[in-house]
Amino acid sequence: MIHTTLRHPTADGVRRASRKIARILPYTPLLPVEINGVSLWAKAECLQPVGAFKIRGGWHRLSDLSDDVKTRGVVGVSSGNHAQGVAWAARKLGIQATIVMPSDAPRIKMDRVREMGADIVTYERLSENREEIAQALSEKTGATYVHAFGDPWVIEGQGSAGIEIAQQMEERIGQMPSRLVVCCGGGGLTAGLALACPDAEIVPVEPEGWDDVTRSLSSGEIQSVGDNPPPTACDALQTLATYPMNFDILKARSCVGVTVTEAEVRDAQRFAFARLRLVLEPGGAVALAAALAGKVTLDDRTAILLTGGNVDAEKFAKVLTSQD
Repeated sequence: MIHTTLRHPTADGVRRASRKIARILPYTPLLPVEINGVSLWAKAECLQPVGAFKIRGGWHRLSDLSDDVKTRGVVGVSSGNHAQGVAWAARKLGIQATIVMPSDAPRIKMDRVREMGADIVTYERLSENREEIAQALSEKTGATYVHAFGDPWVIEGQGSAGIEIAQQMEERIGQMPSRLVVCCGGGGLTAGLALACPDAEIVPVEPEGWDDVTRSLSSGEIQSVGDNPPPTACDALQTLATYPMNFDILKARSCVGVTVTEAEVRDAQRFAFARLRLVLEPGGAVALAAALAGKVTLDDRTAILLTGGNVDAEKFAKVLTSQD
């Protein structure tokens, strides 16, 4: 892999990323919310300029590139949120970005990536290897491959959300978070939060059938989703397997993951819209879904991450009007 295995992510790196990000982006809101009789907190990363937390890792990674490396461009792989994070940072820094995206990625995500000036190369999610496509593009052009979760800079950048949560919670209740409930795909955000908040329990949440991180942590070895994973509305969380870099951080913290059903995800989307006035995409709602379904222990120092809000309007309208 190009430019991703040079070092390991660190807590100091997360703090440095947080300082860099604070210079260009305001903190996202930490909203009070009551769930099952418990008052706790929801971190609205869906309100980032690209509609997701991925802007953090994108900015930390690209802004650390040397001027010479920047001239060769960057390549990313994403169903849409990491793509937007990389494209946003690339545009701001004057870097050419190419994103490898699945052909079935939500149209809204593809449109916004193009709006930010990035080129898109599509692939078939279940029959083509996106890593091989991205690697080939990187090797051909000399562009830096910015992996969506298996990159130390990306992990550190995502972890900056935990620095914000800790500061916001200390200001409001004088205490640090006891638990962070996190939407999990490849484990970039969960690993970053584990570094940012060493005293908090980190709970990765995944959609059923795409629970490679949960099963990996349970077995003690990296597991993949298998050959025939079920369909899911959580396009942002369709990762086939985590990376050793991410797994080692989470394993060292003895993290235990949980899974949620598609119906529970829709319930969470409706809850966020009705109670928090927020639009969440399915993948950005799984942590909230786990809390609402009683699958996670909650207390007044628990923070739930609402990680993305990039959802097609028609699909979201159907969720709001469905009765399941």
